[in-house]
Amino acid sequence: MTLLIMAAGMGSRFGGVKQIAPVDKDDNLIIDYSIFDAMVTGFTKVVFVIRRDIEEAFREKIFNRIQNKIKAEYVFQELDDLPNGFKTPEGRTKPWGTTQAILAARNVINEPFCVINADDFYGRDAYVKIAKFLRKEVAGRAVSVQCTMVAYKLGKTSTKIGSFTRGICKADDNKMLVKITERPHIEVRGSKIGWVENEKFNELSKDTYVSMNIWALPPNVMPMLMDKFAGFLKENVNKEKSEYPVPVALDELLNEGKISIKMETTREKWFGFTYKEDMPVVSSEINKLVQKQVYPKSLWKGKPEFKTATTQKAKAK
Repeated sequence: MTLLIMAAGMGSRFGGVKQIAPVDKDDNLIIDYSIFDAMVTGFTKVVFVIRRDIEEAFREKIFNRIQNKIKAEYVFQELDDLPNGFKTPEGRTKPWGTTQAILAARNVINEPFCVINADDFYGRDAYVKIAKFLRKEVAGRAVSVQCTMVAYKLGKTSTKIGSFTRGICKADDNKMLVKITERPHIEVRGSKIGWVENEKFNELSKDTYVSMNIWALPPNVMPMLMDKFAGFLKENVNKEKSEYPVPVALDELLNEGKISIKMETTREKWFGFTYKEDMPVVSSEINKLVQKQVYPKSLWKGKPEFKTATTQKAKAK
C-alpha cells in the first residue's frame, strides 16, 4: 500500500517550512509519526510531493532518513505542470492547491493509495481504517465503493489561535458521503465554533464531522482530477491566489456520480501546524501519546511492527 504525503505548501501563516519543524526531543517531525503509523498498519511505500525549492532541506531533514525505513520517492509540484492549453500567469508563485499536488504523483502511483497532509497528525485509528479499505480494494472486493475518507469531529480539530478552513461533511444513513462543503474563516469564540461570512458568525456543532484531507483513492481518479483541474483553471487561471482543494474536486466528482465515497469516522483528536503558536500544543499532544505508550520513547529505535486488525482489537482490550 502507498502513502502519498502532500508537503509542498508554502506555510504562509506558519511563517516558514512547517513540514520540517521538529515536534519531539529527538527532532522527529509530524511526518515521522504519520509514516510510523502507516508502517504499523501495513503501508510499504511512501511518495512525497514537494516544491523544488525546498528539495535540499527536505532531503536533509526527512528523505535521507526515511528512505532507510520504507521504500520512498518524491516528486515535485510545479507551477507550470498544468493541463494542455494552460500557462502559469506571469508573477504567480503560489502552488495551485492540493488537487494539483495529488496530480503531481500521477506518473508514479499505479495502485490504490492514501493521501494526507504532511503537517497534520491524524492518529493511528485513521490509518487502521484506511488500510482496511485499501486491502479490500487491492483484492478487488471494494468495487462498489471507490473511495473512502476519515472524518473528525470539528471540536477535536480546532485551534483558538486564528481562523481555519474545514470541509464540512454530510453522509447518508449508510455512511456514504453526500456532500463536502468547504468552509473558510472558521473561528473559536469562547465556547462556540462557527464560520464567519459577511461579518456574520454562523455557529456549528462541535460534533459536526469534517474532512482533514485523509483520503483513500483509486489510481483511476487521476484523469478525473485532471479534467476537474482543467475546468477550474478555465475560470480561475488569472486569479493570483486561486487554489483548487481536493475536497472541492472530489465533491464535484461526487455530485456528478463519477465516484462514491465511504465516510469513516474517528473519535481521535487531530492536531497540526497552521500557526507557529501551534507548535507547543502539537509537541505536548505527541508527548502525551508517548507517555501512554502509543509510540515508543525513541520513535525509530526499532522497526515498526505491522499490526493486523485482530492485533489492533486485542491491544485495545
